[in-house]
Amino acid sequence: MKISNETKVGTLAAITITILILGFNFLKGTNLTERNDTIYAVFPDIQGLTPSNGVYINGMQVGRVKELRESDKDLSGIIVSFSLNKDINIPKNSVATINSDFLGSTSMEIILGSNRADFVKKGDTLQSSSKMGMMAEISKSLNPAINNINSALTALETLIQKLNATLDTDTKNNLQHTIASLSSSTRALDKMIQAQSVTLGNTLGHVEKITGTIARNSGKIDSAIGHLEKTSAHLADANFEETLQSVVKTMNKLETTLSLVNSKEGSIGMLLNDRKLYDELRMTNRSLTTLLDDFRLHPKRYVSVSVFGKKAKGEPLMQPIYDSIPGK
Repeated sequence: MKISNETKVGTLAAITITILILGFNFLKGTNLTERNDTIYAVFPDIQGLTPSNGVYINGMQVGRVKELRESDKDLSGIIVSFSLNKDINIPKNSVATINSDFLGSTSMEIILGSNRADFVKKGDTLQSSSKMGMMAEISKSLNPAINNINSALTALETLIQKLNATLDTDTKNNLQHTIASLSSSTRALDKMIQAQSVTLGNTLGHVEKITGTIARNSGKIDSAIGHLEKTSAHLADANFEETLQSVVKTMNKLETTLSLVNSKEGSIGMLLNDRKLYDELRMTNRSLTTLLDDFRLHPKRYVSVSVFGKKAKGEPLMQPIYDSIPGK
């Protein structure tokens, strides 16, 4: 079957018109292929809201603005109609607000209410709340600061005028000279700091080297500290009190012994302190030495044995031999 050119043109025109209608409605915020429940809200100021702006709940877009119209001739309010393209339960006590970001784009936001028993239906009107835009909030925050700055500038200007009126020519010249001297001193200080910067750099380098050396030997330092801690612990554990008491007891006993030695009551004391006993012991030792010398020289005098022959005659020794040797 052959299709005529007129049919083709008519079909193309119908498709074009359909696309135009769908596109126009889409730009108006109406999507014919999705849910389009229209809901209303009344605002005293729409803050630049336009049709096709998004409608958001918790940051998610759920619809678009369809139409804006005045509520009366006095323009006491503006009726905003918007369509929802998602099946969402919106409590009737929810509130619609208009948001404006820093770049100037505007959108509508629905703050969900707490009444989960009754939900908004098609054609209902939500409560609205005016929310100050970001630029308005910034301006509101900056206005007090700007006013304070303006007041400070005005006061400063007044002060300068009064200062100029008070100072005479000589005072102004002196002030200028002082400022010039201060500037010269600042330059001299700057030069001095630059001249000493090299020395300061070298000093910091030495400090860095010392710090590096300490860091490299940190293990040895830790080990030494550990040994010191162990030594301190051993010294702390040592029972110095008992040792000291033992030493004191020993010293007391030694002192008692020396006291007995120095006194004349004990044997050692009598030996050390009795001169008569010393002389008797000395004479006894001398006599014994004399006897032994005589026995060695004249054994026959004391032992009568034929091996030695006849009995020795003569007087016995009366003193030790070493006493009779010259030079002894």
